Amino acid sequence: MSFIPQYSIIIPAAGIGKRMQSVVPKQYLLLAGKTIIEQTISGLLAHPQIKRVVIVLSAKDETFHTLPVANDPRVETTIGGKERSDSVLAGLHYLSNSHEKWVLVHDAARPCLLHKDLTRLLRLAEKSDLGGILATPVRDTMKRANANNLVAHTEPRENLWHALTPQFFMLEQLRNALIKAAENNIVITDEASAIEYVQQGVHIVEGCASNIKVTKPEDLLLAEFYLTQRTLSHKDKK
Repeated sequence: MSFIPQYSIIIPAAGIGKRMQSVVPKQYLLLAGKTIIEQTISGLLAHPQIKRVVIVLSAKDETFHTLPVANDPRVETTIGGKERSDSVLAGLHYLSNSHEKWVLVHDAARPCLLHKDLTRLLRLAEKSDLGGILATPVRDTMKRANANNLVAHTEPRENLWHALTPQFFMLEQLRNALIKAAENNIVITDEASAIEYVQQGVHIVEGCASNIKVTKPEDLLLAEFYLTQRTLSHKDKK
């Protein structure tokens, strides 16, 4: 039997999701019968190359440990920080003594990740020491606005991509990049931007546009549609 490499994945989940206009953090909103974060975790753990999921929580979180998925031995938790980058760094520190060479980072509110996209991203570890991200090419016309919210100009969309997650890098490389960015007060919006800051390469792996991030109320309906279609597709294949 051939060896199949397995990886750990960090899910920063210490945010409150203001844009969802909800009294609870968006990861705990219901989606197709489960919370969003449960859907996300279940999808990841169903992939044969994911061995562990580290959920980075707010110190004030009182919900996650009440969820059934929290009892899965492959699910571990640690405490995060104010910003996403702080929480990712906390997750990296948590894993630093476990001899992990590579690590994934995925948004808690992206429950529709396809296994085939994750498999393609993980293949980067077989090719080089450069990690990468899932992304989709920009298809719409892109406008740059000025301070008065008027169009300043049209941005060429050639070679423009929407960054998705998971993002996949060597653990120590990512940890060092995040630490250096923090020391210099650099705003980090995703893991790739930290790697870019230290001038190291990032591969782009094209992923499916259905890998949406639930950010606004209307995203819940779309995410439920994708999850339902996936369930129906799996039943048809049995």
